[in-house]
Amino acid sequence: MLDPAGPAARDVAGLWWGMFVVAVIVLVGVTVTWLAAMARRPPKLEDAREKRVARRWVVLGGVLLPAASIAVLLAFGIPAGYRLLPLPPAGEPPLRIDVTARQWRWEVRYPDSGAVLTNELRVPAGRPVDVHVHSLDVIHSFWVPRLGGKIDAVPGRTNVVRLHADGPGAFRGQCAEFCGTRHALMVLHVTALDAVAFTDWLEAAAR
Repeated sequence: MLDPAGPAARDVAGLWWGMFVVAVIVLVGVTVTWLAAMARRPPKLEDAREKRVARRWVVLGGVLLPAASIAVLLAFGIPAGYRLLPLPPAGEPPLRIDVTARQWRWEVRYPDSGAVLTNELRVPAGRPVDVHVHSLDVIHSFWVPRLGGKIDAVPGRTNVVRLHADGPGAFRGQCAEFCGTRHALMVLHVTALDAVAFTDWLEAAAR
């Protein structure tokens, strides 16, 4: 996830790093405040001034700080999530691939050609790919960390996630939802091919 190989994955990694930095700052601030509070003598809350100070800490630390954190997270998270949606791209139309999850394997189908793979996904580099995901038994979760976000595979419905590889390469996909005793072995081998190699492979697979 921290080594993105496509625009969608870069959005996810960028959001993660931002959240990590803010979390470290908050952790340090809370730790310093806690140590300072432990070092001083407890105030007498009967004093009106001490009551005002205590009330100010409650408002700042318990209301304003969480509200500001959530607002900043939404300001960056909503646009990042929006870019992960299967919206019409400005350039080449996305390739559709149907992925069916089951205990404990992935079935991959290319509806335009009829090609079928098991536990393997081949995509064209430099072109968006819309993966239509569904499940035949329990809830699974489709995730190729270096190429995009994750999406649940839910029985009875189809969810769509967009992947995009910058260039050729090999990537690992994984079921990210505990789905039974062999969940850890439910791995998807993803290969991004250049446009010519992918077209040649798809035509050969169709034959």
